[in-house]
Amino acid sequence: MLDGVEKPASPWHEGEIELQRSVGVAEQMEPVGRRVLRTFLLDQHREFYPLLPFIAIGSVDPDGWPWATIRAGKPGFMHSPDPLTLTVEVGRDSSDPAERGMEDGDPIGLVGVDLITRRRNRLNGTVSRSSDDRFDVSVGQSFGNCPRYIQNRYFEFVRDPAAPSSSTAIASDGLDAAARKIIEEADTFFVASYADRPDEGRQVDVSHRGGKPGFVRIEADGSLTVPDFNGNLFFSTLGNFIVNPRAGLVFVDHDTGTVLQLTGSVEVILDSPEIAAFEGAERLWRVKPEQVVLRPDALPLRWTFAENGFSPSSLMTGSWVEADRRLKAAAKARAWRTFRVEKAVDESETIRSLYLAPVDGDALIPHLAGQHLPVKITDGDEALRRSYTISSAPSDGYYRLSVKREGRASQRLHALQPGDEIEAMAPGGAFTIEAMERKRPAVLLAAGIGITPLLSMLRHVVHEGDRTRHRRPIWLFRSSRTRAERAFDREIAELVERSQGTVHDIRVLSTPASGDEGSYDAAGRIDMDLLKAHLPFGDYDFYLCGPAAFMQSVHDGLRGLNVAEERIHAEAFGPSALKRDAKSAAAAAVPSKPAATEPSRVIFTQSAKEARWKPGDGSLLEFAEARGLMPAYGCRAGNCGDCKTRIVKGDVSYITEPSYPVEAGEALICSAVPAEGGALHLEL
Repeated sequence: MLDGVEKPASPWHEGEIELQRSVGVAEQMEPVGRRVLRTFLLDQHREFYPLLPFIAIGSVDPDGWPWATIRAGKPGFMHSPDPLTLTVEVGRDSSDPAERGMEDGDPIGLVGVDLITRRRNRLNGTVSRSSDDRFDVSVGQSFGNCPRYIQNRYFEFVRDPAAPSSSTAIASDGLDAAARKIIEEADTFFVASYADRPDEGRQVDVSHRGGKPGFVRIEADGSLTVPDFNGNLFFSTLGNFIVNPRAGLVFVDHDTGTVLQLTGSVEVILDSPEIAAFEGAERLWRVKPEQVVLRPDALPLRWTFAENGFSPSSLMTGSWVEADRRLKAAAKARAWRTFRVEKAVDESETIRSLYLAPVDGDALIPHLAGQHLPVKITDGDEALRRSYTISSAPSDGYYRLSVKREGRASQRLHALQPGDEIEAMAPGGAFTIEAMERKRPAVLLAAGIGITPLLSMLRHVVHEGDRTRHRRPIWLFRSSRTRAERAFDREIAELVERSQGTVHDIRVLSTPASGDEGSYDAAGRIDMDLLKAHLPFGDYDFYLCGPAAFMQSVHDGLRGLNVAEERIHAEAFGPSALKRDAKSAAAAAVPSKPAATEPSRVIFTQSAKEARWKPGDGSLLEFAEARGLMPAYGCRAGNCGDCKTRIVKGDVSYITEPSYPVEAGEALICSAVPAEGGALHLEL
């Protein structure tokens, strides 16, 4: 910093910055805030407010509790006489608990929403009141909001908005049946929050929230749990919660005009199994109501849901019913489940896809893009166990296995028809992609059937781009021996179109035929010359999958171009996995205790079996199988993690150091044996 020159204060307060930092965007949001947070109304926003029949307002009562409310009027009841002022012509309403925070000089927050165009604008400022039938808001901060999660509704007035409701407000400290019904059916609500900033005073915000009906869950103690979906990364509301854990919520019954308002203490939940189980949730927040007010017929408006009125963004989110089913399914992760083949599709002359659904009707255990599925296939009297990559995305709602016909198990899978059944365990594997990576594009390199995990990754990245509006650039290089063997052309073309120019598909044929002109982009193989011809100069993450020779060649070529090991990700099955630099392998090695040299007791706690392992009995996986157990496995080489097992007591030693990361208290039994020092208890 230059002497005598102070850095301007951040446009964000400490709570907003904390959450921005938690998702790695604090630095990039600093200039965004300075650009979009304005101290005046743009002309387009001055023209916007007079079009609206209602406004959502956030205020704070004298006891420090925030309240959200809605006030209505004929379009034109709001106008902006100048860029620094918004005038709201509505009368006092003593039944509204938010009224106590709307006195002259009080800080206030507003959000205007057009439910048809999905436009919205946020504004906070200070109330200037000279009469009981109107007030002005001096603009403190104004900014546009993204249009997502807003459902389309048409409005009509059922009475003069100046005429008061004849119903009486009902105050309580909890949720009665009527309040619960409104919340359980809601697909929309507004939330008020505030922060006291040292140099700028109190800043009140009110924000829109939307999802599928029932996206707000009522807990047994009356608390409300709300999933927080991807947004603009401002974290205005949740940032306020961090520094001041209080929230005010307002729900509307669109058919009756009834308004439900509540205020209470709130907590932000950044880590919970429920976050992963609820489709689209990136965090949760929970409010415990302290005061509840139900105001029947409070609004003169009634709304009609438009045809196909759900926001596409709302439809891409989950529900608590689905989340509960996923959590129950996750409890079965170590058990075999029966799956029915719902559909079988020939993708090429050598590759067939099977679409699988669980027979028990419970939810799928969500997979990560790039993971594989351990399966058990009956072939006569023998059960064949293999692992196949899932080629569908986590958001697709089904497991799709795309298998090349080349061995006994794959031949059996190619013979399956819709209605046939196989068994499977939970997905596993560490070959996955981060769709929201903002610093580096991804380069997907596939040879032959190696396209399957990369197709899952591609589908996932494109879906997340649709959901979040952040599109990670992708270059897909895929090679096949012939045009007839190449799969997924139409599907990949559709993904390229959906990606809005961020996905690039480079097709390679090693032996193109004379009639293949126009159906491929390069002949030969994927090598460094091909990459340099298509990739702009920059920093990338590389993802490799294909035959061992292909992966080794590409890996060595990338290292020769000084691509760091940590930028090269590879699928690994079997003992012939990718051989990385010795320095990198040593750094990743898991410290291993000496192996037992004498017979050692091994207790399998779940199956209540005990046996004595001795040198020469092989790995713990082989030892368990010899005693009638059927643990999950994939690569049998310490690369995939499918055989990961919790250690209840004791230690293990590794025959060969695994490449899959091993946490304390767990073992990859495919490459482990008992360590010196006593009995070993495994959760099997």
